[in-house]
Amino acid sequence: MQMYIGGAWTNGRDAMDVRNPYDGSVVDTVPRGTAADVDRALASAVRGARAMAALTGFERYELLHRTADLIRANADDLATALTNEEGKIIGEARIEVDRAAEIVYLSAEEAKRLDGEVIPLDGGPGVSGKFGFTMRVPCGVVAAISPFNFPLHLVCHKVGPALAGGNAVVVKPASDTPLSALRLVELLLEAGVPAEAVQCVTGSGGDIGDALVSDRRVRKVSFTGSRDVGERICNHAGIKKVTMELGSNAPVIVMPDADMDKVRSVIPQTAYANAGQVCISTQRVIAPDPIYDELVEALIPEVEAVSTGNPLDPATGMGPMIRESDAARVGAWIDEAVSNGAELLVGGERSGQMFQPTLLANVSPDMRVSCDELFGPAMGVTRVADVDEAIALANDSIYGLSAAIFTQDIDTAMRFARSVDSGNIHINWGSQWRTDLMPYGGLKDSGMGKEGPKYAVQEMTEHKLVVIHE
Repeated sequence: MQMYIGGAWTNGRDAMDVRNPYDGSVVDTVPRGTAADVDRALASAVRGARAMAALTGFERYELLHRTADLIRANADDLATALTNEEGKIIGEARIEVDRAAEIVYLSAEEAKRLDGEVIPLDGGPGVSGKFGFTMRVPCGVVAAISPFNFPLHLVCHKVGPALAGGNAVVVKPASDTPLSALRLVELLLEAGVPAEAVQCVTGSGGDIGDALVSDRRVRKVSFTGSRDVGERICNHAGIKKVTMELGSNAPVIVMPDADMDKVRSVIPQTAYANAGQVCISTQRVIAPDPIYDELVEALIPEVEAVSTGNPLDPATGMGPMIRESDAARVGAWIDEAVSNGAELLVGGERSGQMFQPTLLANVSPDMRVSCDELFGPAMGVTRVADVDEAIALANDSIYGLSAAIFTQDIDTAMRFARSVDSGNIHINWGSQWRTDLMPYGGLKDSGMGKEGPKYAVQEMTEHKLVVIHE
C-alpha cells in the first residue's frame, strides 16, 4: 500500500515489508517515510485543519458516522487483514474491528457536544457589568502515534476524537502493523472527510518520529506505546499538549474469600489475549498464604488449555508474538526468573515467534518478569502474608495503568480502590478490561491524559474565554 500525504496516495524513496507474524510471509509493502515526507504532511495538515474547523459539529458528526458505517460494512476484510499483519487470533480481530466502529460512532456524537460554559465574573470583588463565557476550539494539527498491538482500535481512539474536535490529524502507525491505519484512511476519504484533514506517514519511528512530534505546526501529540519512547517524545515535543498512554506491569490480587471459579476463568483470559501483548495484561498475580497453593493449582489446567497455532483458525486460542526478538526476550526473562528461584509450571518454550502460554510460581518482586513490563504471554504468582503486603507490592512499581483484586469483602475492595496507585481499578475481574466510552489512562510512569472519545475530544480542543464589557 502507499502512504497518504497532501491529499494523494504516494510512494517513498524506499519501501519496507509488512510480514505475517505467524508464517513470515510478506503481506504487503509500505513506503519508508522520511523527515521530508513529514514536512509535506504537516504543510498539508495545516490546510486540512482549517477545512475541519470550518465544518459544523453536525457535519463532522455525519462524516464520522459514515466512516463507522463503512468499518462495519467491511468488517470481515478488516479483521482478516488485521490478523495477517498483527498475528492476533481472528476472534480477537473481529472484536477489535467492532470496537473500532464503536469508537468512531462515539466520536461522531462528541462532535455535536463541543460546549462551553458561562463564567460568573461578578463573583469576583469589584466586578460588575461583565459577561463571560468559554468556547472550545480545535487545537489544529494532531499527531497520532499508535502501537502495533491494536493497529485499528487505537488509531481510531486518536483519529476519531481529533476529527470530532475539528482538527486535522497526522497518523504515524507502527512499522510492523501499518496496513489497518492505511485502510482506515481509505474509509475516511470514502466517507467524505476533507482530503487534507488526514495524513498517514509510514516508516520507522527512529526516522520520522522526532521530526513529527517536535514540529511547531503540531499542537497536540497523542501517543500509545512504551514508557521509554513516551519519555523521548515528551523531551522533543516542546510546548504543546500531549497525551501519553504508556506501559504497565499490572498487578492482580486474589484474596482468600475470592470466587475461585471466576478467578480461574478470568485470569487466563486477561493474561494471554493477544499473546500477552496488551499494556493492561495480567502480569503479576499476588496471593496471600491461605489461598496461594489453591490458586496455583486452579490456574495450571486453565493455562494448559490455551491452544496456540494459526490465528486464522477459529479453534486457536493464542497466536504468535509480533517479532521473534520479542519472543526471545520473553524467554530470556523467564529463564532468568527460573534460575533465581521461580518455578516454571506451564509453558516456557518458544518456536520462532510462537511462545507458549506460561505460568510461573514463587516469583519474587525483584525479578524482571515482575518489576518490568513483560508484554508477552506469561504471568507470575507471588506469595504474600496478607492484604497489607499485597497492596504495598501492587504499588511497588513505576507503573500505574491498571490493577485488580478478587474479593467478596466490600471493605477490602474499597481499601484497594483508594490505596492502589493506578488509573484503572477493577474489582472481581482481571486487570485487562476496557470499554471504549470510559476514561482510560494511567498514573505515574504509565502516562498522562485520558482516552475515550468524550475525554480525548477534551484533550484535543482548547478553551477560549470571551468577556463582554457593558
